[in-house]
Amino acid sequence: MTSGIRVFALEGIPEVEEGDDLGVLLAAAAELAGGLEDADILVVAQKIVSKAEGRVVTLEGIEPSERAYELAGDRDPRHVEAILRESARVIRSRPPLVISETRHGFVCASAGVDASNAKGEGTLVLLPLDPDASAVGSRDGVRAHTGLGVGVVVSDSVGRPFRQGA
Repeated sequence: MTSGIRVFALEGIPEVEEGDDLGVLLAAAAELAGGLEDADILVVAQKIVSKAEGRVVTLEGIEPSERAYELAGDRDPRHVEAILRESARVIRSRPPLVISETRHGFVCASAGVDASNAKGEGTLVLLPLDPDASAVGSRDGVRAHTGLGVGVVVSDSVGRPFRQGA
């Protein structure tokens, strides 16, 4: 047994699409990086989990509510409507900033709704419905392809909204 921690990025994971098997993608990328060992822990970006699970929406099909128009400021009110739909409650707002609590209990900006690294203009990526179940599914998928007992953590760069700085 080796003591210490090694951290490295898995390269070679393609653009993830709805229905992709993350277990297969993670196992293949890990193999390219030298393979996995029992008890390794994979930290997976929330965004690829969301994409694989189809948690992607386009602005085209969203009809904004009056509340979305109120909170939009200079932001597209359809984007704000997506945020409202993903929120259990709005905690604070200063248009176009919305700090809300998600159904998961996370307090974050924009309820985790994000356009960065989304596929195309007018596309938004939402948080997974059940990140814990997503982690279990990915873990089981990696185990099925490698025979190894690894851990999987679904992570995001969610900022702490009431803190100054990073």
